[in-house]
Amino acid sequence: MRTTAALTAVSLAAVAAAQNVTIQVGQVASAAGGALQFVPPSVKATNGSVITFQYAGAPGNHTVTQSTFASPCSPLSGGFDSGYVFVPAGTTDGFPTWNLTITNDQEPIWFFCAQHLPAPHCPAGMVGAINAPSTGNKTFEAFQSLAKSSTDSGTPVPALSGSGAFATAAPAPLTGSFSGLLNPTSGASAASSAASGASSSGSAASSGGAPAASNTNAAMGVSANGFFTFVAALLGVTLM
Repeated sequence: MRTTAALTAVSLAAVAAAQNVTIQVGQVASAAGGALQFVPPSVKATNGSVITFQYAGAPGNHTVTQSTFASPCSPLSGGFDSGYVFVPAGTTDGFPTWNLTITNDQEPIWFFCAQHLPAPHCPAGMVGAINAPSTGNKTFEAFQSLAKSSTDSGTPVPALSGSGAFATAAPAPLTGSFSGLLNPTSGASAASSAASGASSSGSAASSGGAPAASNTNAAMGVSANGFFTFVAALLGVTLM
């Protein structure tokens, strides 16, 4: 009996320690709430949990950029940033992903999409939160309301380490099949990230015990698909 009780306690502790969550970045235009949203927009996660951002909006060209409650649409200095991740129209599976590991579950983590084209996504409400308070004046709803009144979307700089969370690699590449004018029709593998404007790299501060990570690799990982974005613009393809 004691052995069973001990195993149960260990199992419950493991569940409490790991609350892995998937958040979809972007949606199809016909989705409830439109294309410019994180789904779900607000989640809870304990230390050690992995948040998987799945770039599911097709077509889409989004970022996951850390910010603050006070400035929802401005990149946090030293915060994490996925860089632009391009998903071609017609993509149905194998979406790019990016994993963040939580290192400080005692403070809220705020983030937004820093895409400016064809119009800024953050002021449209494309923001998210991890461990946001459920009551008081700093709820997710209050954060989103501030974002919608913002006129500044900032300029993203790819970074793996942030405040309260870190990634160990740039977003994983698109591996699914897609069809369209610009792309192969089956078994396609494309780089996951697109540069929208000039990208730069630097050293981001690591906090909450996160290991230091060079942002050079992240910057390299988000520049490969600039060609797709450029051609899409020439052909009038909207990258939501």
